[in-house]
Amino acid sequence: MDSGVIEGGLNVTLTIRLLMHGKEVGSIIGKKGDTVKKMREESGARINISEGNCPERIITLAGPTNAIFKAFAMIIDKLEEDISASMTNSAAASKPPVTLRLVVPASQCGSLIGKGGCKIKEIREMTGAQVQVAGDMLPNSTERAITIAGTTQSIIECVRQICVVMLESPPKGVTIPYRPKPTTAPVIFAGGQAYTIQGQYAIPQPDLTKLHQLAMQHSHFPVTHETSSQTTTHELTIPNDLIGCIIGRQGAKINEIRQMSGAQIKIANPVEGSTDRQVTITGTPASISLAQYLINARLTSEASGMGSS
Repeated sequence: MDSGVIEGGLNVTLTIRLLMHGKEVGSIIGKKGDTVKKMREESGARINISEGNCPERIITLAGPTNAIFKAFAMIIDKLEEDISASMTNSAAASKPPVTLRLVVPASQCGSLIGKGGCKIKEIREMTGAQVQVAGDMLPNSTERAITIAGTTQSIIECVRQICVVMLESPPKGVTIPYRPKPTTAPVIFAGGQAYTIQGQYAIPQPDLTKLHQLAMQHSHFPVTHETSSQTTTHELTIPNDLIGCIIGRQGAKINEIRQMSGAQIKIANPVEGSTDRQVTITGTPASISLAQYLINARLTSEASGMGSS
């Protein structure tokens, strides 16, 4: 029955979301976007890639079934090609399988696993691919990752079978999609040096140290306060039409500035009749200076961008 559905009934418009590491995505995009452009043209599928500067990104494939699976096969071939290229300098005896992750609404995972795991077992046996449904939802979403590993053909067949189940059992309720966030490890400043905290270790960050020194030079705080741990507050006003570039898409930019500087930043709600927004920065003098510097850098780049357009 399933194969009948695949051959005939799956000729519909589909959307498949893949979760990939930045390096894999770079390979799929190709030099100046050439590879992904070729995939779009040859498959006829819409291929969208989520914003960069994240360690993980989402690739969305949308369109008629045949176009999607053409694009999907091209992506897997590219990943396999990269594995083969990496094996030329490797001492490993066997080539690792292609592994990728689908992102699906958690409300559909029950149908996919089946009673007592019978459905997922059937898919594994039918396709020869390894399939694992994550137990937990992806951060800040109602979606789960499904990891699939195997040969190109077994992965394609496995995704077909998953699509069949998902079409038969639509998602229930509202789905909050997973959006990868930029990784921002906590930053500390000690002795004029910037460090990020990773596990139990403080990793020196020369670029952040330079940024911090630059911020201190532009600061109205005396440099002697640099190691001061006292908390102070500083207020700025920013024009309403520029506040968007400070906040960024879904708050991404303001969160990045908070993480990099270590300061608390609050943006007041718009006041009727006012063309400005009040921004309050709280933290140590060093963190306030860095936050101010990063905000000014955003405003400058926005203004120069506007000036050049």
